[in-house]
Amino acid sequence: MSITKESELIGMQKISEVVGTTLKLMREYAKVGMSTKELDEYGGEILKNYGAKSAPYETYGFPGYSCISVNKEAAHGIPSKKKILQEGDLINIDVSAELNGFWSDNGGSFILGKDIHNYQPLVDASKNILRKAIGNIKGGVKISEIGYLIETEAKKSGFKVIKNLAGHGVGRSLHEEPENILNYRVKSNRERFKKNTTVAIETFISTNSTIAIEQNDGWTLVGNKGGYVTQHEQTILVTDNYPVILTESNEIWS
Repeated sequence: MSITKESELIGMQKISEVVGTTLKLMREYAKVGMSTKELDEYGGEILKNYGAKSAPYETYGFPGYSCISVNKEAAHGIPSKKKILQEGDLINIDVSAELNGFWSDNGGSFILGKDIHNYQPLVDASKNILRKAIGNIKGGVKISEIGYLIETEAKKSGFKVIKNLAGHGVGRSLHEEPENILNYRVKSNRERFKKNTTVAIETFISTNSTIAIEQNDGWTLVGNKGGYVTQHEQTILVTDNYPVILTESNEIWS
């Protein structure tokens, strides 16, 4: 959305702080032996206490308040009582919600407990590439150039990007224009970031795969060539200079 008045900025700041704080608290709450359903319900309670509504649940009828993907799940993992968290698991939590007509989105991958499977380089690459990408966004910058930066940095780190998952505009709904802020460059895309707009920028960095494929449950995505995928996401306000990180309360870079 385009921010045209202070009340809109305040609305976006409020919901962004809510989803950011929820993500941070869920990450801290996750423990070995806990089901992803329990972790999701904890997050759902936080959103409810703020008066916010889960975006995937409200918009798409997703069977959970947040998407929790574990190990080889690339995205949109369904919270389940049967999915029990283990030491060293690679976990991704994606929290998006609505409050007073404003929507915001954020996510992050992390390792539970000790990094016994050596996922940390992949997690770090995703985090660092997101930070670098956002640092290069301002009004007038081509969306395709940010995609090029993300893919180039992933290759430098020895990784690939998922090409059919993308960042997007956000604000008055969960997904708005620009709809495809991709993790690679599409030369024909001449679209540019516009000052005073709110967008969700997200990295999808992978070890083996370049395409995410939907499973039989109709939600969960896994890589087409297996391996692992990490995602980090912030909702930002585009300016003439460094963007305003609206979801910084998630502390994914701390």
